[in-house]
Amino acid sequence: MSVERVDELEDDEREAVTTAAATTEALRYYSVAPGVRLNVRRGPGTNYAVIRILPEGARVPIFCQTPGTWVAGPYGTSNIWDNIDDGEFVSDSYVNTGSDGYIRPRCS
Repeated sequence: MSVERVDELEDDEREAVTTAAATTEALRYYSVAPGVRLNVRRGPGTNYAVIRILPEGARVPIFCQTPGTWVAGPYGTSNIWDNIDDGEFVSDSYVNTGSDGYIRPRCS
């Protein structure tokens, strides 16, 4: 987008462009544990249906986190679940976030 185009935007359009740019810049991807094919579930717990399986070597964005079922994995035992897409969750105990706690905002 050229600078001239930004100047032509209305205030709400300029705000939307700025917000989208900030969101894109802040997005970080985290590695799934080596050698693991990780179940992606419809909600934050093992009682939710598996909707797909991530391949070995996958990296995931974390938009928000929420408590759910306790799971033991390569990175400890945790009840934190990572929201990686709309309606898609993985156990944080399989994602290398570098922390045992919350690293993103709680899901609303």
